[in-house]
Amino acid sequence: MKRLHIHIHISVDSLDESIKFYTALFGMQPTKLKDDYAQWLVDEPAVNMAISSGREKIGLNHLGIQVDSDEALAEIEDRLLAAKISGEKQEEAVCCYSESKKYWVQDPQDIIWENYHTMSSVEYFGGDTFTGGEGCCTPTFSKNGQWSAGGSC
Repeated sequence: MKRLHIHIHISVDSLDESIKFYTALFGMQPTKLKDDYAQWLVDEPAVNMAISSGREKIGLNHLGIQVDSDEALAEIEDRLLAAKISGEKQEEAVCCYSESKKYWVQDPQDIIWENYHTMSSVEYFGGDTFTGGEGCCTPTFSKNGQWSAGGSC
């Protein structure tokens, strides 16, 4: 089995302090740096780490699995559906300075998982119709299993 890239997104209070911390932790400068966002694509350990500022809730925003193809994303979705775990599919999400295909689910501890394949970079943070145009990356999931527009990255 090929190794997947784990994605971690944390909402931070101070982008500058957090960039200093994660740059020291990973031993490298951010791969992508914006006024409200920083991302590190680290090979060892294989992780896609992102932080963003200006969010209502500070701390863990969501976890995810980044894959290299639409087929790999479909495999994850198929496994989840076979286990009767439904989620929300996004075919053309614009979020976190990227265009991606996504399949969102929530685990038993209420942690949101973003399973995604990124197609290209864009020059704006995002905010598509799925999130009501006000943010990106974390759909709202209710206990009754209904996904709805809302949330922020």
